[in-house]
Amino acid sequence: MKIVVVAAHPDDEVLGCGGTIARESAKHEVYIVILGEGIQARYNRPHSVSRKSQAALEAQARAAAKILGAASIRFERLPDNQFDTVPLLTIVKRLESYFQKLKPEVIYTHHPGDLNIDHVLTHRAVLTASRPIKGSSVRDVLAFEVPSSSEWAFQRLGEVFRPNIFVDISATLERKLAAMGCYAGEVRVAPHPRSPQILRAIAQRWGSVSALQAAEAFELIRSVRS
Repeated sequence: MKIVVVAAHPDDEVLGCGGTIARESAKHEVYIVILGEGIQARYNRPHSVSRKSQAALEAQARAAAKILGAASIRFERLPDNQFDTVPLLTIVKRLESYFQKLKPEVIYTHHPGDLNIDHVLTHRAVLTASRPIKGSSVRDVLAFEVPSSSEWAFQRLGEVFRPNIFVDISATLERKLAAMGCYAGEVRVAPHPRSPQILRAIAQRWGSVSALQAAEAFELIRSVRS
């Protein structure tokens, strides 16, 4: 089975479903697509971002993907936190072309109720590019939460995250945390949601909901059974 994780920025793939990537990669082919370059928004002068900085961030993403066992990672380099300046059709066409070539059966991507505009538009682009038309290989589309984005929308900016799928990551939680550690500039100190302690607590919280030691939670957006 081929699985694709479509994330807006480097580190979203780990935060949203790193434990699941590590778990599924033991049996299936897991591919990661990062739509945004993930760095411009950090600077007052976005266009001054050096190629060296961009290359360093992508190297961190590759290192994280290796830890998780992903088959490959792809970078589309859309402008960070500015997906709303890019025609949605452009994003859809890129994903559509990739899905047609790879023919994935399962897609994991962002929940549409996030604070971050790039996350919102990623979700919409994925749904459009994977719409259930004749010849489409996509069976399931699942949405993940991203700590420091999903909960910080405070249920005011879109749909509320309502997980109904829980994946046991008891055996892969440490790999998720190790992969997150590759993103040196993104890890924060507790009680920040992207701190190792809180990421572990989130996994334990969803585990408590589903009678597991640790879990990642997803909302099933669409499932087609033939």
